[in-house]
Amino acid sequence: MSSREGYRLWAPCYEAETAVSFLEDRLVRALTVPVAGRLLLDAGCGVGRRIRGTPARFAVGVDAVPEMLQSSDREEPVAAADLRALPFATASFDVVWCRLVIGHIRELDATYAELARVCRAGGTVVVTDFHPDAVAAGHRRTFRDAEGVTHEIEHWVHEDAAHKAAAARAGLARTVRHDGIVGPLIRPFYAAADRLGVYEAQRGLKLVLVLGYRREARR
Repeated sequence: MSSREGYRLWAPCYEAETAVSFLEDRLVRALTVPVAGRLLLDAGCGVGRRIRGTPARFAVGVDAVPEMLQSSDREEPVAAADLRALPFATASFDVVWCRLVIGHIRELDATYAELARVCRAGGTVVVTDFHPDAVAAGHRRTFRDAEGVTHEIEHWVHEDAAHKAAAARAGLARTVRHDGIVGPLIRPFYAAADRLGVYEAQRGLKLVLVLGYRREARR
């Protein structure tokens, strides 16, 4: 199903961490991109849990699915918006996050262009995605709704080279890349689902792609 329909259904029970979101969060934290005292945008914020209580001087989240924003209890402001048309002035933020959402958008160039546009020169853009290797191994973007029914959400596979090229065209220079793998950090999720046999079979599989960029000076 489409990402908008999928996340509309997922919204009531979205707060629970998944192995993918937990691994992604630990990898982004390891980048040590400072947000304290800075202006932060979480583009594709979901329920807003990543900006909840942030030390940023100002933080705002946007998401294309209003139901996701309505289910949040955070105090930080949020807005419903398409990532390909962000409702902010050019160079509004010091740090821009786009985390585990870009794979739901086919137009990679348009998305990177907007992320770069709203980031100030010298600022940081962090993009994370479901790893292409995980898709090749048969993994899909799925969730269980409030009734326990499993759904698959539409996902576009963007290879690392495509990310890098689209970012460069938007004026972003790659500073870091990390591959998050199936390993001890997320073993408890497999154990809780009684799937340790699957865990052993998937150990070492790249599950999350984490990319960091610096916004180049504007021409």
